[in-house]
Amino acid sequence: MADLGKRNHLSVLRDTRSGFFLDGGTLGEILLPGRYIPAGAGVGSELDVFVYRDSEDRLVATTETPLAMVGDFAFLRVLSVRPGLGAFLDWGLSKDLLLPRREQTGFLREGELLVVHVFVDPKSDRIVASARLDRWLNRTPPAYAPEQPVQLLIAGETPLGYNAIIENAHWGLLYRSELSAPLRIGDTMPGYIRMVRPDGKIDLALDRAGYVRVKPLSDQILDALAEGGGRLPFHDKSSPEEIREKFGVSKKAFKQALGALYRARRVVLDSTEIRLLPKR
Repeated sequence: MADLGKRNHLSVLRDTRSGFFLDGGTLGEILLPGRYIPAGAGVGSELDVFVYRDSEDRLVATTETPLAMVGDFAFLRVLSVRPGLGAFLDWGLSKDLLLPRREQTGFLREGELLVVHVFVDPKSDRIVASARLDRWLNRTPPAYAPEQPVQLLIAGETPLGYNAIIENAHWGLLYRSELSAPLRIGDTMPGYIRMVRPDGKIDLALDRAGYVRVKPLSDQILDALAEGGGRLPFHDKSSPEEIREKFGVSKKAFKQALGALYRARRVVLDSTEIRLLPKR
């Protein structure tokens, strides 16, 4: 059986001028237009496709991958706004994704980017988006453990820091005081559970705490130095963005690990680079 708004592995039933008709199970036959047919495919082939509805509400398939599927939260761009109907978002397919007026939280402009949830409207059976994020997040007490690695989507900013969606399921908070640089709404990144409070609220961090964080990062820096011939072009003035791109951690965490290596006499630091010292 095919799932609307998801990727599916479907078998080719027949070949026509319009394209392949795929076996959608209880959804019936689903057209894969000719422009999406992979080379070498034929009747009996099993294809990996995304199933949605075209502009005439017919079920169709594509081998393209949208920017978000049903059940996902994503950061999408507004392509156009239709008063009374809603806004159309770019989700990477030829048919744009509708954000109905009732699912908006404020006035939208063409070109604006916002975090939305993708779902199937039970009344119309169409795939649509919602900017009312709270209603789609899990309110049951989460079973996360301290220091558990998770995937985050930065979805909002507060006086305390940044609200993040954890694993497409829960709200969490990254405290501004623990960040080495501002974050951007829509960024996705790995993070860690710092604490689940008794009221169910979740504190997050971008790095592991204490020595648990420093030791593996120290090893990572040593490995990078070895691969770089004993030198790395990082120093006190290196930007947080450069450090996160290379090592996946904050500048604060990087400096802590680097300090540990310096005290252990494994590296030399100067104004332009880090140099590896031989083991004693």
